[in-house]
Amino acid sequence: MKDLFDRIIENKGPLGKWASQAEGYFVFPKLEGPISNRMKFQGKEVITWSINDYLGLANLPEIRKVDGDAAHEHGAAYPMGARMMSGHTDYHEQLEKELAAFVSKEAAYLLNFGYQGIMSAIDALVSKDDIIVYDVDSHACIIDGVRLHMGKRFTFKHNDIASLEKNLERATKMAEQTGGGILVISEGVFGMRGEQGKLKEIVALKNKFKFRLLVDDAHGFGTLGKTGAGAGEEQGIQDDIDVYFATFAKSMAGIGAFLAADAEIIEYLKYNLRSQMFAKSLPMVYVKGALKRLEMLRTMPELKAKLWENVNMLQNGLKERGFDIGSTSSCVTPVYLNGSIPEAMALVKDLRENYGIFCSIVVYPVIPKGLILLRMIPTATHTAADIEETLEAFSAIRERLQNGTYKRLSAAVAAAMGE
Repeated sequence: MKDLFDRIIENKGPLGKWASQAEGYFVFPKLEGPISNRMKFQGKEVITWSINDYLGLANLPEIRKVDGDAAHEHGAAYPMGARMMSGHTDYHEQLEKELAAFVSKEAAYLLNFGYQGIMSAIDALVSKDDIIVYDVDSHACIIDGVRLHMGKRFTFKHNDIASLEKNLERATKMAEQTGGGILVISEGVFGMRGEQGKLKEIVALKNKFKFRLLVDDAHGFGTLGKTGAGAGEEQGIQDDIDVYFATFAKSMAGIGAFLAADAEIIEYLKYNLRSQMFAKSLPMVYVKGALKRLEMLRTMPELKAKLWENVNMLQNGLKERGFDIGSTSSCVTPVYLNGSIPEAMALVKDLRENYGIFCSIVVYPVIPKGLILLRMIPTATHTAADIEETLEAFSAIRERLQNGTYKRLSAAVAAAMGE
C-alpha cells in the first residue's frame, strides 16, 4: 500500500508540473496598486486586461468611502455567526429585497461566496431521484456542485440545443422511473468563450419537456440587458429562469453572491443551503458595499455604456487585425491561438515585458491541448489609448506567431520539462 502523499509528490497535476517555471509570473502573479486600467506588475506599469471589474466600481471614491465607513462602524467581523443563528440584520434583508427587484424575481437570498453558494444550491435543489442536465462547458463550481448529486446526471454539448433535447428525452424516461424531476443548468455567459448561453432556446423546450432551469449569470449580471439585470433580460426570458444566480465578484467588484427565485423556493433554500446554514454571515462591510454598488448599477447607466463602447472597440479591432475571438457575445474577449504551453509562456512574457500588456493565459486542462487562449476583460476604466496601444502590441506579435519565434524560444523550456 502506498502512502497517501506518494501520488501527490510524484504527480503534481497538469498545471502543477509547471510551477517552477510559472509561479509568480504566469500563475499567482502580483498586480499592485489601485484596481484600474493600469497597474504595476514586477515594478512596471502594465495595461491590465485580467481584472473582472467590468463597470470600474472597485476604486471609485464613493465606493471606497462606503466600504471604509462600514469597516470603521462595524469592523470586519460583524455580524458574527451564521444568518440562521446570530448573523441576520436589516441590511441583509434590504440587500436581498433590492437584488430581487433588480432581477425581477419575488425574493433573493445572499451567499457568502459564489463558488460555494452555487454548489450548495445545486445540492439543495435536487434529491437522489432527480436528474441534472447541464452544459458540458459549465464553470468548475457547477461541475463540483453536480458531483455532490447522488442521482443521475447528463451533459449536453456546449450550447447545442439538439444535444440538450436528446438528453432531456433520456432524463424524462429516467425521471418517470425514479419519480423525480429534472434540473437544467446553463450559464448566462460562459466565462472562457464569452458566449451567452442559449437561454431563449432552452426555455422554449419547456413546451415539450418538464424541467426547471438554473442559470449562473456571474458574467452577465450588471453587463447585459437594458437595465443590467443580465442575460435573461438581454434575451427576454428572465421570467422563465426558475433560479437565477449571480456573484458580486465581477460587475459589483466585491465579495458575495445571491440566488433569486419565487418566494417559496427562496424560503426553502434559506433552510436547506448547507453552505450558508453552517457558515458565518456575510460581513456588514460587504453588505453595505453591495448596497452602494447596486445603487450605482441602477442609477448610472453611463457606466455600462462606457463598458460596451470599450468592448466593441477592442473586439472589432482584434477582428480587423485577423485575430480569432470566437463567437463571444459578451464583454469576455478570448483570443485563440494554436501552440503549446511553453509557446504560450514565451508569447505572454513578450507582451508583458516588451509591450506592457497584462492579460491572462488559459491553457490545458481548462481548454484542449494544443490551444492557447488569451482572455481579455475590457472594463469601463479602459481608455481609447489603452485599446489602441493593446491592438498595436497584438499586431506586433503577429509576425512572431507566424514565423515560429515563440516555438524556438520555448524549445528549451519544453525540453527541460520532457514535453
